[in-house]
Amino acid sequence: MASFIFTLLAIAAALAAGVAAGYMYRKNVQEKKIGRTEEYARNLLDDAQRRAEEKKKESILEAKEEVIRLKNELDREIRDRRAEVQRSERRVTQREETLDKKADNLDARETGLERKQNELDRLTAEAQEYSVRQKTAAEEAEKTAKDMEEKSRAELERVAKMTQDEARDMIVQRIQKEAYHDAGVMVREIEQTAKDEAEKKARNIVAMAIQRCASDHVAETTVSVVSLPNEDMKGRIIGREGRNIRTLETATGVDLIIDDTPEAVIVSAFDPIRREVARIALEKLIADGRIHPARIEEMVEKAKREVDNQIREAGEQAIFETNMHGIHHELVKLLGRMRYRTSYGQNVLQHSIEVSHLAGLMAAELGADVQLAKRAGLLHDIGKAVDHEMEGTHVELGVEMAKRYHESPEVIHCIAAHHNDIEPQTVEAVLIQAADAISAARPGARRESIENYIRRLEKLEEISNSFPGVEKSFAIQSGREVRIMVKPEDISDEGTYVLAREVAKRIENELEYPGQIKVNVIRETRCTDFAK
Repeated sequence: MASFIFTLLAIAAALAAGVAAGYMYRKNVQEKKIGRTEEYARNLLDDAQRRAEEKKKESILEAKEEVIRLKNELDREIRDRRAEVQRSERRVTQREETLDKKADNLDARETGLERKQNELDRLTAEAQEYSVRQKTAAEEAEKTAKDMEEKSRAELERVAKMTQDEARDMIVQRIQKEAYHDAGVMVREIEQTAKDEAEKKARNIVAMAIQRCASDHVAETTVSVVSLPNEDMKGRIIGREGRNIRTLETATGVDLIIDDTPEAVIVSAFDPIRREVARIALEKLIADGRIHPARIEEMVEKAKREVDNQIREAGEQAIFETNMHGIHHELVKLLGRMRYRTSYGQNVLQHSIEVSHLAGLMAAELGADVQLAKRAGLLHDIGKAVDHEMEGTHVELGVEMAKRYHESPEVIHCIAAHHNDIEPQTVEAVLIQAADAISAARPGARRESIENYIRRLEKLEEISNSFPGVEKSFAIQSGREVRIMVKPEDISDEGTYVLAREVAKRIENELEYPGQIKVNVIRETRCTDFAK
C-alpha cells in the first residue's frame, strides 16, 4: 500500500514536473511567436506608413496637375469667351452703324417723297383745272358738231331722198361685199403660196435624199445556171435510171433542167433559198466528182448550213450598213432571208436598206426622229421574209413579227401604215411611205412583164377617158403619172379639182400598182384674134 502511494506520488510529481516543463516551453514558444508577430506588425506598419506617404505625395501631385489643367482650361475658356464678346461687340457696333446709315437714307428718301408729293399735288391740281377747261370745250364742240350733223343729215336726206338707216345699210352691204372678195382673194393667195412653198420644199428634200442615196439594182430571176466542165458531167448528174437527179430534186425542192445548152445545167425554183442551196450543192458535187445519192444528201446538208451562214451574215451586214443596233437576233435572221426574196425583180433586202437610208436623210431634213425612221425603214418589209410560209399579207406578218420580237409601238405603226392599210399618224410613218415609193420608182429598180406594163398603161388612159369633159389623156413616166386634157367649155377651174379626185379614187379601186400614180388635170383656154 505504501509502495502504491509512493508510486502515485511519484507519478503526480512527474506529471507536475512535466506540466511545469511544458508550460515553460510553451511560454517560450509563445513569447517567440509574439515577438515575431510584433516585429511583423511593426514591419507592416512601417510599410503601410511608407506607402501612405507615397500615395499622399502622388495624390498631391495629381491634385496639383488637375488644378493646373483646370486652370488652363478655365483660362482658355475665358479667352474664348472674351474673344466672342469682342466679336459680338464689333457686330453690334457694325449693326448700329448700318442702322444709322439706313435711318439717314430713310430720312433722305422721306424728304424726297414729300417733295415729290408736293409736286404731284400741284400737277394734279393743274390737270384737274385743265380737264375742266377741256371738258367745257369738248361739250361746246360736241354741241356744235351735233348741230352741224343734224343740218348735214337733213340736207343729205333731202338731196338723196334716203333716210339715214337706208344709207347706212347700203354702205354696210357694199363694204361687206368688198371685204368678202378681198378675204377670198387673200385666202386663195395664201393657200397657193403655202402649197407652192410646201411642194418646193418637199421636192428639194426628196431630190436631196435621192442624190445622197444611190443604190445598185440587179434584176433577180427564178433560175440559176451552173457551168459544167464537160458534157459528160450531164450523164453523171442524171445517174443510172435518173437516180442522182431525182435525189437532188427531192432533197432541194428544185427542178433541174438538162437540155441542149452546152456545158450548163439550169436550176429552176420560185423559192430563191432552195435554188441557192441546190446551186451550191451541185457546184460542190461537180468539184468533188463523186456523184451518188448518199453524197448528194451530204452535199445538200453542207449547202444548207452554208446558206444559213450567208443569211446570218447578210442580216448582220444590213445592220452594220444602217448602223442599227439592239435588233433581236431572230429579226436579223429574217433580214438575211430577204436577201433571197424579190419583189417585181427588186431585191427586198437592198430595197429595205435603201428605204432606211432615204427615210433617215429626209427625217434629218425635217427635224424628225432619224433613228426611228431608219429602223422602221429597215424593218418595213420584214413580213416578206415569211409571207410564203405563213398566211396573211406581208404588212400583217411584219406587224406580227415586230410585236413578237419587242419592237417599239412607233416602229410597229410605221410598218402597219407603209401601204396605207391604216392611216399614218406620225411624220416618220409618212416618211417610210415616201422612201418606199422612191426606192421602188428608181429606173431599173423593178420590172414587170411587157404585157402587164402595156395593159396597165391602157387601163389608166381608159379610166381617164371615161369621164365626161375629158378631151384626151396620156399615161407617162412608166405609168406613174396620167396627164388629162379637159375641154374648158365643159369643165371649170373648180371642176378640175373634182375630176382629179374622182380619177384618183377610181384608179385606187380598179388598179394594182407599186408606189403611187400622179393624176394631173390640165385646163387651157386659148383666145386667138388677128390684127388687120
